[in-house]
Amino acid sequence: MTLRHLIAAERRRERRRLRQAGMCAALVAIASVWLLALSGWFLTAAALAGGAGIVAAQAFNYMLPSALIRLLAIVRTAGRYGERLASHGAAFGALARLRPALYRAITAAPPSVALALGRGEATARLIGDVDAVEWRFVRLSGPWGGVAALASGAALTALGGWPAMVATLACVAAVLGLAQLWARRLDQPGRAVQQAMGGLREEVATMGGAAAELRCFALEDWAAARIAAAGDRLAEAQERQAAVVARFEALHAVSIALAAASALVLSAGAGAPLAALAALAAAMTADATAPILRAMTESGRLRGAEARLETVFDAVEAERPAIEVPLDTHLVIDGHAFAPGSRIALTGPSGCGKTTLIEGLLGLRPLPSGRIMIGGRDAATLPPATLRATFAWAPQDAGLMAGTVRDNLRLADADATEDHLWQALHDAALDAVVRALPEGLDTWLGEDGARLSGGERRRLSLARAYLGHAPWLLLDEPGEGLDAVVAAEVARRLDARLRRTGQGMILVSHRPVLSALCERQWAANGQARSAA
Repeated sequence: MTLRHLIAAERRRERRRLRQAGMCAALVAIASVWLLALSGWFLTAAALAGGAGIVAAQAFNYMLPSALIRLLAIVRTAGRYGERLASHGAAFGALARLRPALYRAITAAPPSVALALGRGEATARLIGDVDAVEWRFVRLSGPWGGVAALASGAALTALGGWPAMVATLACVAAVLGLAQLWARRLDQPGRAVQQAMGGLREEVATMGGAAAELRCFALEDWAAARIAAAGDRLAEAQERQAAVVARFEALHAVSIALAAASALVLSAGAGAPLAALAALAAAMTADATAPILRAMTESGRLRGAEARLETVFDAVEAERPAIEVPLDTHLVIDGHAFAPGSRIALTGPSGCGKTTLIEGLLGLRPLPSGRIMIGGRDAATLPPATLRATFAWAPQDAGLMAGTVRDNLRLADADATEDHLWQALHDAALDAVVRALPEGLDTWLGEDGARLSGGERRRLSLARAYLGHAPWLLLDEPGEGLDAVVAAEVARRLDARLRRTGQGMILVSHRPVLSALCERQWAANGQARSAA
């Protein structure tokens, strides 16, 4: 499903609240036009009655007009509150569903798209770009108000004569037509603002994540300069957009003045009270174009945000059904067969592509066609869900979320029991460490497991892989950062686990105590042989 389809679906889902917002906006517009017009008539008529003498002043009925003015003010206030409540409710409801949909699209996108998104860029799309889509929903009630104001203004200015009405409608038509021509110039500045905003978020996230290294190498000023440069690019883009927006603001102000002056002059023959009524009604009619003009000024930013979001949805491959993979799955790699339960050491010098190949087995990167067969099927054609059901992964750079030990373990199995969690920790030689923590499994680890050492984070990632219930383990440098005694204990318990579960293993490790567990070797260049 594309972004356009999702937005259209959300509009249908929220049509009741959007309709309520539109009706409230129309009520606000009608009340505003009538309020100002009636106020102009009332003040002028009251002044004339007062100037005509005591008899005329006492005969003038000021109670009814003043009561109507008070009523219109109340109606306008209530209508504006209802419009904001309904339109923002629709927007927030749509966003609550659009953000998860976008997140799912990012995770389901091809590796070339998903892995190209940095943390800041992904955040910019999930927050900044989706917020721009929110603006679309909030402004959907604008045309309702514009049409209602136009109808009310036409009816009231007609009281001063049809020339006043025609002049008012002509002013509104002229301002909307001219704004439509100018709106084309706003497209590029609006897109530039959205791109620059995403670039700034990406720069801040990148430099913030490398704060320790930047401080260590005295590169704080360099990082600050990069962030400042991104901020300057955003400011320049916003300045270019503001210059065009200023034209719309000036056009709006001129249209109000011109409509009021034209109606006043053309309705002068109908008497001063009606002329004042027609002039102020014309002014409010022209003023009602403000939401439409604001929508035009934001159209470029909105299209830029939607275009950036659309690239993610367009990149998502057609969903294919996952294929259940039995525990006795056979692997054929570069023409070499590996039986279920095999222990394979993936070898090769650093930089030869071992980690890239492992990520390909998980659907994180494209695999060469025909190189790896799983259960008689080409792994390059299998959906990521099938690959991830086949392999449980402990990556070289273990990522932990800000949460508890339990939270991080249950990423692999949300239904894991307490016993299963402790068994996985035991097999990863981390159970004693966790038991010594203040709250055990419920101890808060902080951002990226900051409470743990590097070796402990790696073993927690290993325990998480053990909970994956996959027929094959993919272990990328599980012994890195461990001292010799701990590495030997991890190897011993891993060996016991493989014997107990019958799982197979593909291992990348420079630690002899771990690679000694493997009976066969597979070189990243395609060669396979028995381990010495």
